[in-house]
Amino acid sequence: MSYPTPMVIANLATALSDKSWDALVIVAEKFLDVLPEPLNEVIKNQAEFDLRINKELMSFISEDVNQRRVVLAPVGQTSRYFDDVRSYYDAAKKAASVVLNMGAKKPLLVVLGNDKAAYQHAELVSYLGFAQALWQPLEAREALGDLIEPISLVGIVGQHLDGANAAALESGRYVARDLCGTEPERMAPPQFAEYCIETFERTDVEVTITDDMPTIQAEYPLLWAVARASVEVKRHQPRVIRLEYTPPGAVDKTLMLVGKGIVYDTGGADLKTGGHMAGMSRDKGGAAAVAGFMKTVAELAPLGIKVVAEIAAVRNSIGAEAFVSDEIITGHSGVRVRIGNTDAEGRLVMADLLSKLREEALDEINPLLFTVATLTGHAARSVGPYTALVENGVSRAKGFGELLVQQGDLLADPCETSRSRREDYTFVQPRTKADDLLSSNNGPSAVTARGHQFPMAFLSIVSGLDKHDVNDDQPLPYIHIDIAGSGVEGGDWQHGKPSAAPINALFGAFINA
Repeated sequence: MSYPTPMVIANLATALSDKSWDALVIVAEKFLDVLPEPLNEVIKNQAEFDLRINKELMSFISEDVNQRRVVLAPVGQTSRYFDDVRSYYDAAKKAASVVLNMGAKKPLLVVLGNDKAAYQHAELVSYLGFAQALWQPLEAREALGDLIEPISLVGIVGQHLDGANAAALESGRYVARDLCGTEPERMAPPQFAEYCIETFERTDVEVTITDDMPTIQAEYPLLWAVARASVEVKRHQPRVIRLEYTPPGAVDKTLMLVGKGIVYDTGGADLKTGGHMAGMSRDKGGAAAVAGFMKTVAELAPLGIKVVAEIAAVRNSIGAEAFVSDEIITGHSGVRVRIGNTDAEGRLVMADLLSKLREEALDEINPLLFTVATLTGHAARSVGPYTALVENGVSRAKGFGELLVQQGDLLADPCETSRSRREDYTFVQPRTKADDLLSSNNGPSAVTARGHQFPMAFLSIVSGLDKHDVNDDQPLPYIHIDIAGSGVEGGDWQHGKPSAAPINALFGAFINA
Protein backbone atom coordinates (compact mmCIF):
# COMPACT_ATOMS: atom_id res chain seq x y z
CA MET A 1 0.00 0.00 0.00
CA SER A 2 1.05 3.62 -0.23
CA TYR A 3 -0.12 7.00 0.95
CA PRO A 4 -3.82 7.93 0.43
CA THR A 5 -4.00 9.62 -2.96
CA PRO A 6 -5.60 13.08 -2.86
CA MET A 7 -8.45 13.74 -5.30
CA VAL A 8 -9.13 17.45 -5.54
CA ILE A 9 -12.74 18.51 -6.16
CA ALA A 10 -13.28 22.17 -6.91
CA ASN A 11 -17.03 22.40 -6.35
CA LEU A 12 -18.42 21.76 -2.86
CA ALA A 13 -21.97 21.05 -4.01
CA THR A 14 -20.72 18.47 -6.51
CA ALA A 15 -18.65 16.76 -3.84
CA LEU A 16 -21.48 16.66 -1.29
CA SER A 17 -23.86 15.14 -3.83
CA ASP A 18 -21.49 12.24 -4.55
CA LYS A 19 -22.69 9.18 -2.60
CA SER A 20 -19.54 7.18 -3.38
CA TRP A 21 -17.74 8.93 -0.50
CA ASP A 22 -18.51 7.06 2.70
CA ALA A 23 -17.59 9.71 5.29
CA LEU A 24 -17.70 13.49 5.38
CA VAL A 25 -14.98 15.24 7.37
CA ILE A 26 -15.28 18.98 7.88
CA VAL A 27 -12.29 20.90 9.26
CA ALA A 28 -13.20 24.45 10.23
CA GLU A 29 -13.28 27.16 12.90
CA LYS A 30 -17.07 26.93 13.07
CA PHE A 31 -19.74 24.78 11.46
CA LEU A 32 -23.03 26.64 11.85
CA ASP A 33 -24.37 28.74 8.98
CA VAL A 34 -21.29 28.26 6.80
CA LEU A 35 -22.29 25.19 4.79
CA PRO A 36 -24.97 24.65 2.12
CA GLU A 37 -28.35 23.08 2.79
CA PRO A 38 -29.38 20.49 3.75
CA LEU A 39 -26.03 19.97 5.51
CA ASN A 40 -26.36 23.22 7.43
CA GLU A 41 -29.77 22.18 8.77
CA VAL A 42 -28.44 18.77 9.79
CA ILE A 43 -25.65 20.39 11.83
CA LYS A 44 -28.09 22.90 13.37
CA ASN A 45 -30.36 20.09 14.48
CA GLN A 46 -27.43 18.22 15.93
CA ALA A 47 -26.26 21.33 17.80
CA GLU A 48 -29.61 21.57 19.61
CA PHE A 49 -28.76 18.54 21.74
CA ASP A 50 -24.97 18.30 21.42
CA LEU A 51 -22.96 21.19 22.86
CA ARG A 52 -19.66 19.77 21.56
CA ILE A 53 -20.16 21.30 18.12
CA ASN A 54 -17.57 24.04 17.49
CA LYS A 55 -15.79 23.03 20.70
CA GLU A 56 -14.36 19.53 20.24
CA LEU A 57 -14.07 16.74 17.72
CA MET A 58 -17.34 14.88 17.26
CA SER A 59 -19.02 12.48 14.87
CA PHE A 60 -22.59 11.38 14.12
CA ILE A 61 -24.64 9.51 11.54
CA SER A 62 -27.24 11.25 9.40
CA GLU A 63 -29.49 9.78 6.69
CA ASP A 64 -29.86 13.32 5.32
CA VAL A 65 -26.17 13.49 4.33
CA ASN A 66 -25.12 11.50 1.27
CA GLN A 67 -21.98 10.26 3.00
CA ARG A 68 -23.99 9.35 6.16
CA ARG A 69 -20.96 9.44 8.47
CA VAL A 70 -20.14 13.02 9.53
CA VAL A 71 -17.06 14.13 11.46
CA LEU A 72 -16.72 17.73 12.61
CA ALA A 73 -13.13 18.71 13.46
CA PRO A 74 -12.83 22.21 14.95
CA VAL A 75 -9.47 23.98 14.64
CA GLY A 76 -9.97 26.34 17.56
CA GLN A 77 -8.84 29.93 17.54
CA THR A 78 -6.82 31.35 14.66
CA SER A 79 -6.78 35.05 15.53
CA ARG A 80 -4.09 35.15 18.24
CA TYR A 81 -0.60 36.16 17.17
CA PHE A 82 0.83 32.78 18.16
CA ASP A 83 -1.81 30.69 16.36
CA ASP A 84 -0.67 28.92 13.21
CA VAL A 85 -1.80 26.46 10.56
CA ARG A 86 -0.82 23.45 12.67
CA SER A 87 -4.30 23.71 14.19
CA TYR A 88 -5.68 22.48 10.85
CA TYR A 89 -3.08 19.70 10.69
CA ASP A 90 -3.92 18.55 14.21
CA ALA A 91 -7.67 18.68 13.69
CA ALA A 92 -7.50 16.67 10.47
CA LYS A 93 -5.17 14.13 12.06
CA LYS A 94 -7.60 13.54 14.93
CA ALA A 95 -10.48 13.27 12.48
CA ALA A 96 -8.67 10.60 10.48
CA SER A 97 -8.45 8.35 13.52
CA VAL A 98 -12.21 8.70 14.05
CA VAL A 99 -12.87 7.90 10.38
CA LEU A 100 -10.80 4.74 10.68
CA ASN A 101 -12.64 3.66 13.81
CA MET A 102 -15.95 4.23 12.05
CA GLY A 103 -14.89 1.82 9.31
CA ALA A 104 -14.95 4.31 6.45
CA LYS A 105 -12.66 3.67 3.48
CA LYS A 106 -13.33 6.55 1.12
CA PRO A 107 -13.58 9.84 3.06
CA LEU A 108 -14.33 13.29 1.71
CA LEU A 109 -12.40 16.12 3.37
CA VAL A 110 -13.90 19.62 3.38
CA VAL A 111 -11.61 22.35 4.72
CA LEU A 112 -13.14 25.72 5.50
CA GLY A 113 -10.13 27.99 5.71
CA ASN A 114 -9.91 31.71 6.26
CA ASP A 115 -8.43 34.63 4.39
CA LYS A 116 -5.41 35.13 6.64
CA ALA A 117 -2.09 34.72 4.82
CA ALA A 118 -0.80 32.39 7.51
CA TYR A 119 -3.52 29.88 6.59
CA GLN A 120 -3.16 29.99 2.81
CA HIS A 121 -2.16 26.31 2.74
CA ALA A 122 -4.84 25.11 5.17
CA GLU A 123 -6.24 22.62 2.64
CA LEU A 124 -2.84 21.07 1.90
CA VAL A 125 -1.88 20.99 5.57
CA SER A 126 -5.18 19.34 6.51
CA TYR A 127 -4.61 16.61 3.94
CA LEU A 128 -1.08 16.02 5.23
CA GLY A 129 -2.34 15.79 8.82
CA PHE A 130 -5.06 13.37 7.75
CA ALA A 131 -2.54 11.19 5.93
CA GLN A 132 -0.12 11.28 8.88
CA ALA A 133 -2.70 9.55 11.06
CA LEU A 134 -3.33 6.84 8.47
CA TRP A 135 0.30 5.68 8.10
CA GLN A 136 1.21 2.38 9.73
CA PRO A 137 4.80 1.15 10.21
CA LEU A 138 6.42 -0.88 7.46
CA GLU A 139 6.88 -3.95 9.68
CA ALA A 140 3.18 -3.84 10.58
CA ARG A 141 2.16 -3.73 6.92
CA GLU A 142 4.48 -6.60 6.09
CA ALA A 143 3.19 -8.71 8.99
CA LEU A 144 -0.52 -7.91 8.82
CA GLY A 145 -1.05 -6.91 5.21
CA ASP A 146 -2.12 -3.75 3.47
CA LEU A 147 -5.59 -3.88 5.04
CA ILE A 148 -4.23 -2.06 8.08
CA GLU A 149 -4.08 0.98 5.79
CA PRO A 150 -7.57 0.65 4.28
CA ILE A 151 -7.90 4.20 2.93
CA SER A 152 -6.24 4.62 -0.46
CA LEU A 153 -8.13 7.70 -1.70
CA VAL A 154 -9.10 10.95 0.00
CA GLY A 155 -11.38 13.46 -1.65
CA ILE A 156 -10.52 17.08 -0.87
CA VAL A 157 -12.77 20.00 -1.65
CA GLY A 158 -10.52 22.93 -2.36
CA GLN A 159 -10.04 25.98 -4.53
CA HIS A 160 -6.41 26.52 -3.55
CA LEU A 161 -4.94 23.02 -3.51
CA ASP A 162 -2.48 21.72 -6.08
CA GLY A 163 -3.12 17.98 -6.17
CA ALA A 164 0.25 17.15 -7.69
CA ASN A 165 2.11 19.01 -4.95
CA ALA A 166 -0.01 17.39 -2.26
CA ALA A 167 0.57 13.89 -3.64
CA ALA A 168 4.30 14.45 -4.07
CA LEU A 169 4.71 15.84 -0.57
CA GLU A 170 2.83 12.97 1.06
CA SER A 171 4.71 10.44 -1.07
CA GLY A 172 7.97 11.80 0.30
CA ARG A 173 6.66 11.97 3.85
CA TYR A 174 5.50 8.34 3.60
CA VAL A 175 9.02 7.27 2.57
CA ALA A 176 10.55 9.27 5.41
CA ARG A 177 8.23 7.70 7.99
CA ASP A 178 9.00 4.22 6.67
CA LEU A 179 12.75 4.70 6.84
CA CYS A 180 12.80 6.46 10.20
CA GLY A 181 10.16 4.38 11.95
CA THR A 182 11.38 0.89 11.10
CA GLU A 183 13.24 -1.30 13.60
CA PRO A 184 17.04 -1.72 13.37
CA GLU A 185 17.20 -5.17 11.74
CA ARG A 186 14.51 -4.54 9.12
CA MET A 187 16.16 -1.22 8.24
CA ALA A 188 19.84 -2.06 8.77
CA PRO A 189 22.18 -0.23 6.37
CA PRO A 190 21.90 -2.75 3.48
CA GLN A 191 18.11 -2.77 3.88
CA PHE A 192 18.02 1.03 3.94
CA ALA A 193 19.92 1.04 0.66
CA GLU A 194 17.61 -1.57 -0.85
CA TYR A 195 14.54 0.45 0.14
CA CYS A 196 16.04 3.47 -1.65
CA ILE A 197 16.75 1.43 -4.78
CA GLU A 198 13.14 0.22 -4.90
CA THR A 199 11.72 3.67 -4.11
CA PHE A 200 13.50 5.42 -6.96
CA GLU A 201 12.99 2.76 -9.64
CA ARG A 202 11.50 4.29 -12.78
CA THR A 203 12.16 7.85 -11.61
CA ASP A 204 14.66 10.47 -12.71
CA VAL A 205 16.67 10.01 -9.51
CA GLU A 206 19.90 8.09 -10.01
CA VAL A 207 20.83 5.83 -7.07
CA THR A 208 24.44 4.87 -6.36
CA ILE A 209 25.32 2.56 -3.46
CA THR A 210 28.84 2.26 -2.06
CA ASP A 211 29.01 -1.12 -0.35
CA ASP A 212 32.67 -2.07 -0.71
CA MET A 213 34.27 -2.05 2.74
CA PRO A 214 37.83 -1.13 1.61
CA THR A 215 36.42 1.77 -0.40
CA ILE A 216 34.41 3.06 2.54
CA GLN A 217 37.41 2.70 4.83
CA ALA A 218 39.64 4.64 2.44
CA GLU A 219 37.24 7.39 1.35
CA TYR A 220 35.13 7.87 4.49
CA PRO A 221 37.53 7.35 7.41
CA LEU A 222 35.38 9.07 10.05
CA LEU A 223 32.30 7.14 8.97
CA TRP A 224 34.39 3.97 9.00
CA ALA A 225 35.47 4.59 12.58
CA VAL A 226 31.84 4.67 13.72
CA ALA A 227 31.02 1.57 11.65
CA ARG A 228 34.07 -0.44 12.73
CA ALA A 229 32.34 -2.57 15.36
CA SER A 230 29.49 -3.41 12.98
CA VAL A 231 31.54 -4.52 9.98
CA GLU A 232 32.08 -8.11 11.14
CA VAL A 233 28.30 -8.61 11.05
CA LYS A 234 27.53 -8.59 7.34
CA ARG A 235 23.89 -7.55 7.69
CA HIS A 236 25.03 -4.50 9.70
CA GLN A 237 27.74 -3.30 7.32
CA PRO A 238 27.61 0.40 6.40
CA ARG A 239 26.40 1.88 3.16
CA VAL A 240 26.89 5.25 1.50
CA ILE A 241 23.82 6.05 -0.58
CA ARG A 242 23.85 8.76 -3.24
CA LEU A 243 20.61 10.06 -4.75
CA GLU A 244 20.93 12.51 -7.62
CA TYR A 245 18.30 14.36 -9.61
CA THR A 246 19.38 16.41 -12.63
CA PRO A 247 16.61 18.29 -14.44
CA PRO A 248 16.36 18.54 -18.20
CA GLY A 249 17.63 21.85 -19.52
CA ALA A 250 19.39 24.58 -17.62
CA VAL A 251 20.16 24.41 -13.90
CA ASP A 252 19.51 27.56 -11.87
CA LYS A 253 20.31 26.24 -8.37
CA THR A 254 21.72 23.13 -6.75
CA LEU A 255 20.64 21.66 -3.43
CA MET A 256 23.16 19.32 -1.78
CA LEU A 257 22.08 17.40 1.31
CA VAL A 258 23.77 15.01 3.72
CA GLY A 259 21.61 12.80 5.94
CA LYS A 260 22.59 11.12 9.19
CA GLY A 261 21.47 7.51 8.95
CA ILE A 262 22.44 5.90 12.24
CA VAL A 263 20.17 2.86 12.01
CA TYR A 264 20.90 2.04 15.65
CA ASP A 265 22.90 3.98 18.18
CA THR A 266 24.16 2.07 21.18
CA GLY A 267 26.38 5.01 22.00
CA GLY A 268 29.38 2.84 21.13
CA ALA A 269 32.08 2.60 23.79
CA ASP A 270 30.37 5.51 25.59
CA LEU A 271 27.40 3.19 25.99
CA LYS A 272 23.90 4.56 26.48
CA THR A 273 22.67 3.32 29.86
CA GLY A 274 19.65 3.76 32.10
CA GLY A 275 17.15 2.89 29.36
CA HIS A 276 18.35 5.63 27.03
CA MET A 277 19.10 3.20 24.19
CA ALA A 278 15.42 2.51 23.50
CA GLY A 279 14.23 4.45 20.47
CA MET A 280 17.67 4.73 18.92
CA SER A 281 16.48 2.94 15.79
CA ARG A 282 15.04 6.38 14.95
CA ASP A 283 18.50 7.98 14.93
CA LYS A 284 18.28 7.66 11.15
CA GLY A 285 15.56 10.31 10.99
CA GLY A 286 17.76 12.83 9.18
CA ALA A 287 18.66 10.38 6.43
CA ALA A 288 15.02 9.30 6.25
CA ALA A 289 13.92 12.91 5.72
CA VAL A 290 16.57 13.45 3.05
CA ALA A 291 15.41 10.34 1.16
CA GLY A 292 11.80 11.44 1.58
CA PHE A 293 12.58 14.90 0.23
CA MET A 294 14.23 13.26 -2.77
CA LYS A 295 11.06 11.22 -3.31
CA THR A 296 9.05 14.44 -3.43
CA VAL A 297 11.57 15.85 -5.92
CA ALA A 298 11.32 12.67 -8.00
CA GLU A 299 7.53 12.91 -8.12
CA LEU A 300 7.54 16.57 -9.21
CA ALA A 301 10.65 16.53 -11.44
CA PRO A 302 11.08 20.32 -11.09
CA LEU A 303 12.85 22.28 -13.79
CA GLY A 304 15.95 24.34 -13.06
CA ILE A 305 16.80 22.60 -9.77
CA LYS A 306 19.49 19.97 -9.36
CA VAL A 307 19.35 17.99 -6.11
CA VAL A 308 22.10 15.76 -4.77
CA ALA A 309 21.70 13.79 -1.54
CA GLU A 310 24.17 11.55 0.22
CA ILE A 311 23.20 9.32 3.12
CA ALA A 312 25.48 7.70 5.68
CA ALA A 313 23.71 4.48 6.73
CA VAL A 314 25.70 3.14 9.69
CA ARG A 315 25.15 1.15 12.87
CA ASN A 316 27.03 2.49 15.90
CA SER A 317 27.66 -0.85 17.58
CA ILE A 318 29.61 -1.87 20.63
CA GLY A 319 32.31 -4.55 20.48
CA ALA A 320 35.99 -5.30 20.39
CA GLU A 321 36.44 -3.18 17.24
CA ALA A 322 34.51 -0.18 18.56
CA PHE A 323 36.20 3.18 18.23
CA VAL A 324 36.84 4.96 21.53
CA SER A 325 37.28 8.44 22.92
CA ASP A 326 40.79 9.91 22.56
CA GLU A 327 41.36 8.32 19.14
CA ILE A 328 42.66 10.71 16.48
CA ILE A 329 41.24 10.05 13.01
CA THR A 330 42.07 11.95 9.84
CA GLY A 331 38.95 12.70 7.87
CA HIS A 332 38.41 13.00 4.13
CA SER A 333 39.35 16.70 4.23
CA GLY A 334 42.68 15.96 5.91
CA VAL A 335 41.54 17.39 9.25
CA ARG A 336 42.71 15.34 12.25
CA VAL A 337 39.79 14.74 14.60
CA ARG A 338 40.17 13.79 18.25
CA ILE A 339 37.17 11.78 19.43
CA GLY A 340 35.60 13.33 22.52
CA ASN A 341 32.67 10.97 22.92
CA THR A 342 31.63 7.98 20.79
CA ASP A 343 27.98 8.85 21.37
CA ALA A 344 28.55 12.00 19.29
CA GLU A 345 28.79 9.80 16.21
CA GLY A 346 26.29 11.50 13.92
CA ARG A 347 28.54 14.42 13.05
CA LEU A 348 31.34 11.96 12.25
CA VAL A 349 29.38 9.89 9.73
CA MET A 350 28.24 13.05 7.94
CA ALA A 351 31.65 14.75 7.95
CA ASP A 352 33.31 12.93 5.06
CA LEU A 353 30.18 13.08 2.90
CA LEU A 354 29.91 16.82 3.51
CA SER A 355 33.58 17.25 2.65
CA LYS A 356 33.05 15.48 -0.69
CA LEU A 357 29.94 17.52 -1.50
CA ARG A 358 31.84 20.68 -0.60
CA GLU A 359 34.38 19.82 -3.29
CA GLU A 360 31.60 19.13 -5.81
CA ALA A 361 29.77 22.33 -4.88
CA LEU A 362 32.62 24.45 -6.21
CA ASP A 363 31.66 23.31 -9.72
CA GLU A 364 27.89 23.55 -9.27
CA ILE A 365 25.51 26.39 -10.08
CA ASN A 366 24.28 28.35 -7.05
CA PRO A 367 24.85 25.52 -4.58
CA LEU A 368 23.32 25.35 -1.10
CA LEU A 369 24.53 22.66 1.30
CA PHE A 370 22.67 21.03 4.20
CA THR A 371 23.22 18.45 6.89
CA VAL A 372 20.04 16.92 8.29
CA ALA A 373 20.23 14.94 11.51
CA THR A 374 18.68 13.86 14.77
CA LEU A 375 21.84 15.24 16.31
CA THR A 376 21.47 16.66 19.81
CA GLY A 377 19.22 16.51 22.82
CA HIS A 378 20.11 20.16 23.23
CA ALA A 379 18.08 21.05 20.12
CA ALA A 380 15.00 19.45 21.65
CA ARG A 381 15.66 21.22 24.96
CA SER A 382 16.23 24.57 23.27
CA VAL A 383 13.43 24.76 20.70
CA GLY A 384 11.09 21.98 21.79
CA PRO A 385 9.11 20.44 18.91
CA TYR A 386 10.66 22.76 16.32
CA THR A 387 13.44 22.08 13.83
CA ALA A 388 16.65 23.90 14.77
CA LEU A 389 18.58 25.63 11.98
CA VAL A 390 22.20 26.75 12.37
CA GLU A 391 23.59 28.66 9.37
CA ASN A 392 27.00 29.74 8.24
CA GLY A 393 27.59 33.39 7.36
CA VAL A 394 26.83 32.94 3.67
CA SER A 395 23.44 31.36 4.27
CA ARG A 396 22.54 33.96 6.88
CA ALA A 397 23.49 36.80 4.54
CA LYS A 398 21.30 35.33 1.80
CA GLY A 399 18.38 34.72 4.17
CA PHE A 400 18.03 31.01 3.50
CA GLY A 401 17.36 30.10 7.13
CA GLU A 402 14.68 32.73 7.46
CA LEU A 403 13.12 31.44 4.23
CA LEU A 404 12.87 27.97 5.79
CA VAL A 405 11.29 29.49 8.89
CA GLN A 406 8.69 31.37 6.82
CA GLN A 407 7.77 28.40 4.65
CA GLY A 408 7.80 26.00 7.56
CA ASP A 409 5.25 28.19 9.34
CA LEU A 410 2.98 28.14 6.28
CA LEU A 411 3.24 24.35 5.87
CA ALA A 412 2.97 23.18 9.49
CA ASP A 413 6.67 22.30 9.65
CA PRO A 414 8.01 25.03 11.96
CA CYS A 415 11.70 25.85 12.30
CA GLU A 416 13.75 28.21 14.43
CA THR A 417 17.15 29.66 13.58
CA SER A 418 20.10 29.68 15.98
CA ARG A 419 23.13 31.89 15.44
CA SER A 420 26.56 30.38 14.94
CA ARG A 421 29.01 32.21 17.25
CA ARG A 422 32.74 32.39 17.84
CA GLU A 423 32.34 30.39 21.06
CA ASP A 424 31.16 27.43 18.97
CA TYR A 425 34.40 27.41 16.99
CA THR A 426 36.46 27.86 20.12
CA PHE A 427 34.68 24.92 21.75
CA VAL A 428 35.96 22.44 19.13
CA GLN A 429 39.49 23.80 18.84
CA PRO A 430 42.33 21.32 19.52
CA ARG A 431 43.91 21.16 22.95
CA THR A 432 47.25 19.84 21.63
CA LYS A 433 49.22 19.86 18.39
CA ALA A 434 48.44 16.16 17.92
CA ASP A 435 45.06 16.96 16.41
CA ASP A 436 43.23 19.74 14.56
CA LEU A 437 39.71 19.45 15.90
CA LEU A 438 37.72 18.04 18.84
CA SER A 439 34.52 16.20 17.93
CA SER A 440 32.70 16.95 21.18
CA ASN A 441 32.95 17.24 24.92
CA ASN A 442 32.26 14.13 27.02
CA GLY A 443 29.00 15.29 28.57
CA PRO A 444 25.40 15.13 27.29
CA SER A 445 24.59 17.82 24.74
CA ALA A 446 21.37 18.64 26.59
CA VAL A 447 23.35 20.05 29.53
CA THR A 448 26.14 21.56 27.43
CA ALA A 449 26.01 25.28 26.73
CA ARG A 450 25.31 25.85 23.01
CA GLY A 451 25.00 22.08 22.64
CA HIS A 452 23.20 22.19 19.29
CA GLN A 453 25.15 25.15 17.88
CA PHE A 454 28.75 23.99 18.25
CA PRO A 455 28.28 20.81 16.15
CA MET A 456 27.69 23.06 13.14
CA ALA A 457 31.11 24.63 13.77
CA PHE A 458 32.64 21.15 13.92
CA LEU A 459 30.97 20.17 10.64
CA SER A 460 32.12 23.38 8.96
CA ILE A 461 35.75 22.84 9.96
CA VAL A 462 35.92 19.08 9.40
CA SER A 463 34.44 19.42 5.89
CA GLY A 464 36.52 22.45 4.89
CA LEU A 465 33.44 24.68 4.64
CA ASP A 466 35.00 27.10 7.10
CA LYS A 467 37.26 28.12 4.19
CA HIS A 468 34.19 29.07 2.14
CA ASP A 469 32.34 31.46 4.39
CA VAL A 470 31.05 34.94 3.77
CA ASN A 471 34.41 36.71 3.50
CA ASP A 472 36.22 34.02 1.48
CA ASP A 473 36.90 33.90 -2.26
CA GLN A 474 34.48 31.03 -2.95
CA PRO A 475 31.63 31.39 -0.44
CA LEU A 476 29.27 28.43 -0.05
CA PRO A 477 25.99 28.68 1.89
CA TYR A 478 25.46 25.91 4.43
CA ILE A 479 22.66 25.12 6.89
CA HIS A 480 22.86 22.47 9.60
CA ILE A 481 19.36 21.15 10.36
CA ASP A 482 18.81 19.40 13.71
CA ILE A 483 15.49 17.55 13.96
CA ALA A 484 16.07 15.97 17.38
CA GLY A 485 13.04 17.85 18.71
CA SER A 486 10.83 17.72 15.62
CA GLY A 487 11.53 14.31 14.07
CA VAL A 488 8.85 12.34 15.95
CA GLU A 489 5.46 13.21 17.34
CA GLY A 490 5.45 14.31 20.95
CA GLY A 491 9.22 13.94 21.29
CA ASP A 492 8.69 10.22 21.96
CA TRP A 493 11.59 8.60 20.13
CA GLN A 494 10.60 5.10 21.15
CA HIS A 495 6.91 5.08 20.26
CA GLY A 496 5.98 8.35 18.50
CA LYS A 497 5.21 8.37 14.79
CA PRO A 498 7.94 9.95 12.66
CA SER A 499 6.89 13.44 11.60
CA ALA A 500 8.88 13.64 8.32
CA ALA A 501 10.30 17.04 9.33
CA PRO A 502 11.72 19.08 7.58
CA ILE A 503 10.38 17.93 4.20
CA ASN A 504 7.53 20.45 4.07
CA ALA A 505 9.81 23.37 4.90
CA LEU A 506 12.43 22.33 2.31
CA PHE A 507 9.72 21.89 -0.31
CA GLY A 508 8.16 25.28 0.37
CA ALA A 509 11.47 27.14 0.47
CA PHE A 510 13.29 25.62 -2.48
CA ILE A 511 10.98 23.55 -4.71
CA ASN A 512 7.66 25.38 -4.65
CA ALA A 513 9.25 28.84 -4.43
